[in-house]
Amino acid sequence: MGYQVILPAAGKGKRMGAGKNKLFIEINHVPVFIHTLRIFDQDENCNEIFLSIHPDDREEMSSFIKKYSIQKKLTFVIGGAERQHSVYNALQKIEGESIVLVHDAARPFIQKPFIDKLVQTAERLGASVLAVPVKDTIKKVENGIVIETVERSSLWAIQTPQAFRVSLLLKAHAFAKENAYLGTDDASLVEYMGEKVAIVEGDYNNIKLTTPEDLAFANAILQEQNKQS
Repeated sequence: MGYQVILPAAGKGKRMGAGKNKLFIEINHVPVFIHTLRIFDQDENCNEIFLSIHPDDREEMSSFIKKYSIQKKLTFVIGGAERQHSVYNALQKIEGESIVLVHDAARPFIQKPFIDKLVQTAERLGASVLAVPVKDTIKKVENGIVIETVERSSLWAIQTPQAFRVSLLLKAHAFAKENAYLGTDDASLVEYMGEKVAIVEGDYNNIKLTTPEDLAFANAILQEQNKQS
């Protein structure tokens, strides 16, 4: 049940307003991306980590990886202009058929049981994504006016990791490139090609750190996890 994981980490996170790559922001005195790396570093099923980065961040990231003793085999990949390009660059470094996970480096609270279930599902069906049911009422709006209240029973908020057979994801990225299609996530590329993607129910704590408000939630989650450990 081994897998490899791609962590897109080349973005600048402008909505965070930190004036630097948001992955260097510290939670409990540890950079966000180190929290994420530790999860995969400690998972015996993870065979290799591919970190898609901006070249300007390589030296600082390497320093933190050494400081926090990340032991797993880790390969740096130069990221592209868009997240999709960063993932594709990393995908081309993977040899042979296996399961590959794509995970936001800014989601530091993913837990191993969810990873295990994703990998198992992708092994059976080819593609699986982590998601949680939408809790809020969702309305469709045009020009500031509500035109429809959307039935939420079938709506899910998609997270990462997302898991795929390597050959399937490579094919999906190549197809998207040929058709100049830019998806919102890797699963959307597989869907665009006409393939099915299975849902694995996840955890509402698996948040992505995008805005300053998210940091307060992150610290609260970390404090609760520390109490339980």
